[in-house]
Amino acid sequence: MQIRTAVTTALAATALIATGMLVGTQVNLLPVDASSNAAAYDSLFKVLFSIGTMLFAGILIVLVYSLVRFRRRAGDGADGPPTEGNLPLEIVWTAIPAVVVLFIGIYSYDIYERMGGMAPLDHDAMHHQASAMIEASVQPAASQAIGEDQTSGERVWGGIRPIDGDVLPVDVTAMQFAFIFHYPEGEITSGELHVPLGRPVELRMKALDVIHAFWVPQFRLKQDVIPGQPTVLTFTPTRAGTYPVICAELCGPYHGGMRTSVVVHEPDDYLAWVQANSPAITNT
Repeated sequence: MQIRTAVTTALAATALIATGMLVGTQVNLLPVDASSNAAAYDSLFKVLFSIGTMLFAGILIVLVYSLVRFRRRAGDGADGPPTEGNLPLEIVWTAIPAVVVLFIGIYSYDIYERMGGMAPLDHDAMHHQASAMIEASVQPAASQAIGEDQTSGERVWGGIRPIDGDVLPVDVTAMQFAFIFHYPEGEITSGELHVPLGRPVELRMKALDVIHAFWVPQFRLKQDVIPGQPTVLTFTPTRAGTYPVICAELCGPYHGGMRTSVVVHEPDDYLAWVQANSPAITNT
């Protein structure tokens, strides 16, 4: 009887794991991926979806089985058997959640690190600090504290900044109930975010009133925008198209209408947009 129970349990566990993995890898609930960060995020989502499916199905099966197997029979008014404690069962239902939570925590940290979330927000801080120490007698004001934005002198409180190289800087201002985008390279201000395909983009974000959140589902990126605490978000678009920009933090009565778009252009189309929207230069 014990062997039969063990075999049945092993087969049920195998079927449950196989079902969870099948659902997690074959059922896609995510929108189209349009940034370089999407692949890492999607792999984490598939793992979480598989684990969630296993837990949901396992608990549901045990619940339904218990309701049928241990239901009170007609005419049975007696109390159930006085069962107390089951050490092996208690070890199992403690160990499995502990292992699952530990695995999810470690894997999530790894994904966040691969996306650039653990990279220093001031990627040039050590270089600037060393230069300042050497040139203190010539340029005493050149030193900057680690964690400060090099372009504004303000401390960057959070975000993702993993990319070096030819980065397109965009200043983002969040307010009730709109996002405003300013391009320092062309002195362009827009209500939509326009970026070139394949070029890294760095959003330097600040809020004027309350907490907002910048979210583009297709980029798999979301970042809080907090008054008095500048944040940064860096990404590389990989698919041309127009995608929604959504405020994902309750910011007031018209929060649901705080939306705009990010337009990912082909490089030539982006240059044409910049030229068409740059302020006209007048000769005096």
